[in-house]
Amino acid sequence: MKQILFKKLADLRFAIFILLIIAAASIIGTVIEQDQSIEYYKLNYPLTNSLFGFLSWDIILKCGFDHVYKTPWFISFILLFGISLFTCTVIQQIPSLKIARRCQFFRVSKQFSTLQHTKQVSNKPLSQLIFKLQKKQYSIFQQRNILYCYKGVLGKIAPISVHLSMILILSGTIITALSGFKAQEIIPKTETVHIQNILTMGPFSIIPKTSARINDFWITYNRKNIINQFYSDLSILDNLGNEIKQQTIYVNSPAKYKGITYYQTDWNLLGLRIKLDEINIFQYPLISINNQQNKLWVTWISTTKTLDNGVTILLNDLEGYCSVYDKSGLFLGNLELNEKFSNFFPLTLIDIISSTGLQIKTDPGIIFIYTGFGFLMISSLLSYLTYSQIWVVQEQKNIFIGGNTTRAKFEFEREFLKLS
Repeated sequence: MKQILFKKLADLRFAIFILLIIAAASIIGTVIEQDQSIEYYKLNYPLTNSLFGFLSWDIILKCGFDHVYKTPWFISFILLFGISLFTCTVIQQIPSLKIARRCQFFRVSKQFSTLQHTKQVSNKPLSQLIFKLQKKQYSIFQQRNILYCYKGVLGKIAPISVHLSMILILSGTIITALSGFKAQEIIPKTETVHIQNILTMGPFSIIPKTSARINDFWITYNRKNIINQFYSDLSILDNLGNEIKQQTIYVNSPAKYKGITYYQTDWNLLGLRIKLDEINIFQYPLISINNQQNKLWVTWISTTKTLDNGVTILLNDLEGYCSVYDKSGLFLGNLELNEKFSNFFPLTLIDIISSTGLQIKTDPGIIFIYTGFGFLMISSLLSYLTYSQIWVVQEQKNIFIGGNTTRAKFEFEREFLKLS
């Protein structure tokens, strides 16, 4: 029973079947948004207009399609696929590699009938044939008048390397799903934040107690006034508030500390610090207005105590100035940092309060995933190596030559014909 079970697990058809199930689940996880609220799924996948005719919000939640990659059934299929690959490697691939390295002598010419290429040479010395095979970098084994030669045995390692790489990738995926986490934090400049807004986490995840402080935030623009890059000067703090590490991060250049990665993801404007006279400084909140082309923020500043008169301030970047309009919408001019706007209405822009969006995550399985892809690239190179075998039997004055190859059959045939 054990042998039958192991043979079934090592069967290529079984592995392909499990792989198709994993691929189908991954497609569902790609099409359906992951880790959203129940209200989101009720709104976007109603019962009356279900996805593919059957995927409504109740089916999505019952089957776990809202968090496919963390469901027990998806992880079980990954484990089953990994077991199948491991069993196939132990039962089939490793024995095949051992056989490829053994000496497999043919002792009579009748055995050549099963080979892909055969021919007969007369009145040729065996030593001349051995010299040609050595020149072609064959490993040669001789017993009197019979030869066994092979080359490209490293090509036999490619399937084992492929299986190993896939097992490592799957293992890394499971480790990340079970013990990783992802959080999203919006932090005003100069403020400190703890990891609180957890988006996703596994059952074995441990949230670190470190905190982060945003020392500064700025944006660079190109000549067309389009954002080129935005930066955050970040300090990672311990439990006592002491700085452990300081680094400037930007998109595609995160900060890393003890397995925690801090990514720069977004930014926002929160408010303006305005000086209305020589003494008083007030802070006004900014309201974001949706705009398809660019971001836009607006606030209202009253110029009278009765609040019936004032100006509207509009800005769409962090370049240090904003536009001022009266209550009727008439453009009054630009308000720049640390400059008084008008003698009739003293208004000075002290600061633009910004915030940065950080994605904080741990991915403990990433080392296994990267290692797996490394082995996969190596196995791709090894798969181009052709494993070729040649047998030679000398009977009196006749030499019988036969050969097999795994790939590059045309090149092997040309090489085989030159042995005469």
